[in-house]
Amino acid sequence: MPSTRHRPAAAVSARGARRWDSGHPWIFRSDVVSPPDSSAGIVEVRDQRGKPLGLALWSPRSEISLRLLDRDASATIDRSWWKTRIAAANARRAILGGRTNAWRVVHGEGDGLPSLVVDRYGEHIVTQLSSAGIEACRAEIVAALIDLFNPSGILARNDAGSREREGLPRETVLLHGDVPQEIEIDEYGVRYLAAPWTGQKTGAFLDQRENRHLIGQLARGSALDCFSYHGSFALHLARNADTVTALDASAPALERAAENARRNDLTNVDFVVADAFEFLRDREHDGTRYDTIVLDPPAFAKNKPSLPGAIRGYKDINLRAMRLLKPGGLLFTASCSFHLTKPLFLDMLRAAAADSGRRMILREFTGQPIDHPELLTVPETGYLKGALLEAEN
Repeated sequence: MPSTRHRPAAAVSARGARRWDSGHPWIFRSDVVSPPDSSAGIVEVRDQRGKPLGLALWSPRSEISLRLLDRDASATIDRSWWKTRIAAANARRAILGGRTNAWRVVHGEGDGLPSLVVDRYGEHIVTQLSSAGIEACRAEIVAALIDLFNPSGILARNDAGSREREGLPRETVLLHGDVPQEIEIDEYGVRYLAAPWTGQKTGAFLDQRENRHLIGQLARGSALDCFSYHGSFALHLARNADTVTALDASAPALERAAENARRNDLTNVDFVVADAFEFLRDREHDGTRYDTIVLDPPAFAKNKPSLPGAIRGYKDINLRAMRLLKPGGLLFTASCSFHLTKPLFLDMLRAAAADSGRRMILREFTGQPIDHPELLTVPETGYLKGALLEAEN
């Protein structure tokens, strides 16, 4: 790493400097007064008077031009620096070692390592490098991960669409050792397969771990898991419910769910290929009722313009699920749409409850688990919301 005086530098506006002071790590292109004369990587950031503000990841083609790494402009961002930062993030997850063999080691901006995701699956690591600046640090990051974890393999799931905005290719590439097509996850004693090469996110939905455990412990009677995908909620439900219906529009996804059920010797789960909206409407018409229901849909609001339609969709499925509950029945419902904020999520549930004709009690409101930290000053780090509801009548 070059010395500070030879490091490329960017000058930013007063507004950009205030953004860092307020606790947000991003500086946008419009606030870069003088861009560095360099390719993507680490640059020093100064205010318009030349005062050093820190070191940042520089992405020449991105709207998010600078991402804060270190407020010490004289720091050396090398293998040792990455090792120290990643080790600190991993230490904050120490409690998870007794619950599971799979967790998120680094949650990007939530851990002060913007645009970097590191997920651990047993002896393997799957990472995502989402900006041009972080991509330039790939070699040092991989070396730090090897030093810290001595993994059997490291896979980069660099297939997110955000990389195109950074001028980067979308790819899935092996960075170290070997990573199998499937890895078994043990989560509170429930076992299921992650698919690091082809599955959603980095291979599994690690962010719903605690919510699966929560509703699984409370499940009873007849249970319904909508948008089941590979069945991870259904598996938790099946440990205490009498019967579980795992519902998804994808037959291949449910084939994987059935494999996971067999892996746990569960014989009380039925798998139904159907559209969740149609299925809920049909069950309401034929009078079917459930003791436990889970709604964990995909993100309906992928951008701000789609939010009004998304709210209608969320309200529709929640309204119908509420009507399908037996008295005393439990509904766990979630949204992973960033644009559907916590207040909007609760407003939607209130409207659904009012129209359902049921008295619904909010027993618990959940957010993201400890390995997906949400910073109060960085709203973009938070997206997952969940609510445990009970039908009183």
